[in-house]
Amino acid sequence: MSTQALPAIVQTFVLNRDPIKIYYPQVIGLSDIQVQQTVNRKILQTIQTIIRDEYVQQQANTFAQMLGTFEIKNNQRGIFSLTFSNYAIASQHANGLTIMKSLTCNMQTGKEEKLHTLFKPNSNYIDVLSRHVEQQIKTRNIPLINSFSHIKENQDFYIADKTLVLYFQQYELTPHYFGFPIFPISIYTLEDIIPNDGVLANLATNS
Repeated sequence: MSTQALPAIVQTFVLNRDPIKIYYPQVIGLSDIQVQQTVNRKILQTIQTIIRDEYVQQQANTFAQMLGTFEIKNNQRGIFSLTFSNYAIASQHANGLTIMKSLTCNMQTGKEEKLHTLFKPNSNYIDVLSRHVEQQIKTRNIPLINSFSHIKENQDFYIADKTLVLYFQQYELTPHYFGFPIFPISIYTLEDIIPNDGVLANLATNS
């Protein structure tokens, strides 16, 4: 087994600039230092994107509080996938905003996986995944504030073991009390549109 297929060692750091406190991971000990630096740089870029989005979406100049955490969803077979949850409340605002972002990296190359890179070219993955989401909305009786037609080309996602998880931001699809709408899809139901040399195929194998 390649050492890059082993779970990555993760160390937690804190961005602490009052009132901002964000916990974030960095991978260490990879045999390919360039891959390690690339992945860690993408993590930091994601953190900066989240901070910027908080300022933009809340139309804020300053914050009373900002707290960010992360969860590692997959750290096996050369795929590193994690989510970031960031709560912030702007100064003099009555309510805060939580933003969820995710990052999935191929630990062989350091490349960030986008949703379209997980599937065969011209596989019509948007329609396939949209049907899964639509079915779950019906079977789980998920309340909607906006009608659902299809996912976006760059729909937010993460990978958890042998599951592709699509998600939406708060207020994007469902009422606030519902939280983040999350739609887990077994990768075994997507085998027809997964390339044999793709990261999902690697996770699906039992070897």
